[in-house]
Amino acid sequence: MLTVEQYLKPEVIRQISRLDLRAQFIVKGFFQGLHASPFHGFSVEFSEHRKYTPGDNPQDIDWLVYAKTDKYYVKKFEAETNITGYLVMDLSASMAYTYRQELTKFDYAICLAAALCYLMIHQNDPVGLMTFDERIKTSLPPKSKRKQIGNILSVLANLKPSGPTHIAASLDQITAMLRHRSLIMVFSDLLGDPEPIKTALRRLRHGGHDVILFHVLDEAEVRFPFDGLVEFEEPESGERMQVDANGFRADYLDQIKAFRESYRIDCFRIGVDYVPLDTSMQFDRALTEYLVRRKARG
Repeated sequence: MLTVEQYLKPEVIRQISRLDLRAQFIVKGFFQGLHASPFHGFSVEFSEHRKYTPGDNPQDIDWLVYAKTDKYYVKKFEAETNITGYLVMDLSASMAYTYRQELTKFDYAICLAAALCYLMIHQNDPVGLMTFDERIKTSLPPKSKRKQIGNILSVLANLKPSGPTHIAASLDQITAMLRHRSLIMVFSDLLGDPEPIKTALRRLRHGGHDVILFHVLDEAEVRFPFDGLVEFEEPESGERMQVDANGFRADYLDQIKAFRESYRIDCFRIGVDYVPLDTSMQFDRALTEYLVRRKARG
């Protein structure tokens, strides 16, 4: 029998060629992990129920769930649970990078997005998809029918990151397009000028939207596992630079730490959920962040 870790490891996911099967594999491992963790029972509440509180109608108690959990849960009404979600994917050339991991940043992001799509459709929540480079490239309107999974996965599976990006302008476009309060799940390496991006995130929040920012970096970008004289190429401009990796490492690690910390602090201030990830990490951290955020909405 496969362990939870195997279901959630990027290097194992890489061996599955079809994106729909990858997504199901991740979700299966995730829920298996929930039941074996302090979140036991959380997945039941997440999907269809919430805990009984004084003032609830006792007739709404789900006694089958009580028999399994020894806790009182009531069925959620549709109006309580439904939130429209958008998966927002960065198509910049830098997202195609990997140094030694099985998945590129983009592979990792689309696996995660596909799994989140399954989770939302499982709840009958409408979910849509937007992709961007210098502007919005694809926009699939949100739907909650099961066939929407196939619609989204077929687009995700055929995406190819390439060329430059303008994250801030694309986020502003999304803000202008949206007419109703939504849950916006952004997947990006955020390799651009941070200040305009943070301003665009602030505008998105000001529009009443909930935002989860999945900051996906390659494991090498986070840990800098290089030695000696190394030539680096900027993926969007093609510019090359040689550096002494050993002499550069300490400064680089300080800068990448400050880069992520700056986003964490500013996102906290404006009410954006910031989820720092790298491509060596199991998928459950990001899924749990989503789950906690989704549960808090119930």
